[in-house]
Amino acid sequence: MRKVKFNQEVYTFHIDFAGHVSNIVYVQWMEIGRLKLLAAAGLPVEKIIHDLGLLPTLIETKIRYKKQLFLGDQVSIEVWLSRLKNVSAIMEFRFFNQRRELVATGCQTGLFIDGQTHRPTPLPKAAHQRFQPFVQGDEGP
Repeated sequence: MRKVKFNQEVYTFHIDFAGHVSNIVYVQWMEIGRLKLLAAAGLPVEKIIHDLGLLPTLIETKIRYKKQLFLGDQVSIEVWLSRLKNVSAIMEFRFFNQRRELVATGCQTGLFIDGQTHRPTPLPKAAHQRFQPFVQGDEGP
């Protein structure tokens, strides 16, 4: 099982009125992770849209915050799939600070939507197989 791992730095524009990283920033980092996972599977989003005619669409996002992140912190993010079905997938995320303390977990549910009909549609078998190395049992929130 493979995970996509990447790092982000906390900048001034990530900080909210309470002095820590804003909740919405985690959603932005999840989007970066989702795009990196698609690319790591050899199916960058533009290929899925243009070549397969599918629109990978999120229908749910959940985040559980455990510790705060502050200006200057380094964040390590991991993403993988906990479930891959014909028309849907669940992505799991873990966020760590520079001390490798778990600061948040999250998950997103996505559907593969036909670009013409805008209805959920099965992922082609070859594409489904590309995602298999990233599938691991549920570790999410």
